[in-house]
Amino acid sequence: MGGFGPQLTPFGRQFKLLGYTLKVGNDAKLPLSAMLIESFTQTRKPQAAPPASGFGSNDNFELQQASLFFAGPISDHLGALAQATYSQNGGLLGWDNSDLRYARTLNIGSHTAIWGVSLNNNPSLDDVFNTAPAWQFPYTGPELAPGAPAAPILMGGLAQQVVGINGYAQIDSALYVEAGAYRSLSPSFLRAVNGDFNGRLAGITPYARVAYTWNLPNGNLELGGFALNVRRGLPGTNAAGDAVAIPGPTDKFRDFGIDASYQFLSGGDHIFTVNALYLGEHQRLDATYAAGGSSNLDNTLHALNINGSYWYKNTWGATLGAFTNDGSRDVTLYGNNGSPNTNGGVAELNWNPFGQASSWAEPYVNVRFGLQYTFYTRFSGLVYNVDGAGRRATDNNTLYLYTWLAF
Repeated sequence: MGGFGPQLTPFGRQFKLLGYTLKVGNDAKLPLSAMLIESFTQTRKPQAAPPASGFGSNDNFELQQASLFFAGPISDHLGALAQATYSQNGGLLGWDNSDLRYARTLNIGSHTAIWGVSLNNNPSLDDVFNTAPAWQFPYTGPELAPGAPAAPILMGGLAQQVVGINGYAQIDSALYVEAGAYRSLSPSFLRAVNGDFNGRLAGITPYARVAYTWNLPNGNLELGGFALNVRRGLPGTNAAGDAVAIPGPTDKFRDFGIDASYQFLSGGDHIFTVNALYLGEHQRLDATYAAGGSSNLDNTLHALNINGSYWYKNTWGATLGAFTNDGSRDVTLYGNNGSPNTNGGVAELNWNPFGQASSWAEPYVNVRFGLQYTFYTRFSGLVYNVDGAGRRATDNNTLYLYTWLAF
């Protein structure tokens, strides 16, 4: 939807569930594509220090992302999505989201099913709904502006640092179930691919997902849930349960969430979508607390994201979103008054001059222009009171302009 995604229609969901293997006729083209995102970021008040090397404290232009994708079939039942990304912030080319799938269809009496196995590097990456943390709105956002200081670990905390294998099945295009487990990738491998490393996982990290879709005359409605259980050591140590060396203490994160989405797809000029995700996390910070990195041994975090979008002829789009992150006060972990509470909203306008089925050079040229504004009513506990630098919550309000090219 929106011309060229990343929101998926029911057809797009089936394409992904079937392992990216669908092709037209005997098309033998190598399924490669590229993407560029150039952006401009301005905060209401300049930041106390530049957000990254080579940038100013405000009004920054950035080649935010230059990516190369492989997305398509390898054989009749095996396919992949693999992404490599260069960013001006850091100046490095590294691996990004990657998903290798084997998928088949199955008929049992009057029931049909798709089943498969996914090997991927980001919990929820293999999901087909835009409520999933790996795919939720905003689909692109400012990297050179302050963001929420804390979020549940399922919201990107393990992205590109792990490898996992998940089995999944969708029955009668309605019930979806998935279960799998993740392990840490080695620091040496992550250095080779310019990936982050935030600590080694202890043993396996189980992940589960369930969702049910009601297929309606003019769209669909989905309701589901997530679960993730993480034990992780601090960087520079080996986590308890890791046989590589003498283990140290681990931090434990238990995430549970519910999600819902609705799509109105009448087949005409108008498309509406609504997405919602709530995640709750309990933390037992044995490693961080022992190292003096937190005031509390036990903490909680909660995150709620809701957004709704409208597209006209897949050309003009508008999205409104609201978010709230809150949790236990911990002065050592979060600074300021110790509160991670951050609330606000996002408004975005889009224009896709190219990217529809009737566009010039379709499907090779896709262009999106975006204007996005993020506003805060509370930022890490701040409302009208100021932090040590005299900064209010609203000083972090951010204007973000971007051009998104996909080929």
